[in-house]
Amino acid sequence: MAKSAAFGVVHLGISFSIGWVLTGSVAIAGAITLVEPLANTVAHYFFDRWWARRARDAGAAAEKPRRWWPRALGAAMTTPRP
Repeated sequence: MAKSAAFGVVHLGISFSIGWVLTGSVAIAGAITLVEPLANTVAHYFFDRWWARRARDAGAAAEKPRRWWPRALGAAMTTPRP
């Protein structure tokens, strides 16, 4: 946990420094420093949801038997011939 907290402080310092160098404004750099981690947190939440759904769907797809024929042939290939 201490390592994560230390990295968080480093991240904020880098964010502030880059914002200040690019804009020349301490106020704008401070705003970037506060808004950027908030935006990343929200993006991470939605990314995690997408990732979990993708993993769940991949697991469900792995359980289905795979067809050797193209999907375009569809039902024509599923009906057994006499």
